[in-house]
Amino acid sequence: MNLPNKLTILRALMVPVYVFFMLFPAENELLFRWIACAVFCIASFTDFLDGYIARKRNLVTNFGKFMDPLADKLLVCAAMICMIPLSYLPAWYVIILISREFIISGFRLIAVEQNVVIAASYFGKFKTVSQMVMIILLILQIPALNLVTTGFVYLSLALTIISLIDYLYKNRSVLEEGGF
Repeated sequence: MNLPNKLTILRALMVPVYVFFMLFPAENELLFRWIACAVFCIASFTDFLDGYIARKRNLVTNFGKFMDPLADKLLVCAAMICMIPLSYLPAWYVIILISREFIISGFRLIAVEQNVVIAASYFGKFKTVSQMVMIILLILQIPALNLVTTGFVYLSLALTIISLIDYLYKNRSVLEEGGF
């Protein structure tokens, strides 16, 4: 197993660690939040790092193509789901963001059946980065950054919807050929 794939597996394994520190009731809640933030930041960095190493060293594998986006979705979705019981995000918001991930994943499955590879778009990449920044800001709950945090909440929602429309529009032939 190559280094990018190990980093991807590490990211997936960090998800329950993040959830534990984010939701476990502790005497020192602030310490646990900082640990959760550190775990999330490290896991998010592995997302960038595994892709960079895989492309630079020509280590792209079928396992990585499958597992990397799955680990990303696990991390971001788990992080956002943790925000609901803490009242940092409303459930409807998280449902919209997670629904987009399911729609795109299903869309990619249809494309694979047609031997079409759907590359990540810039909107999709910006969406991911905005969600990761939003999650970090929500974890930290810094009062002086409330306006910035709110801005990233709305930006992430907008980019989620825009990237969904962009993927579907640019790859509408996949749907047409799939009998939709």
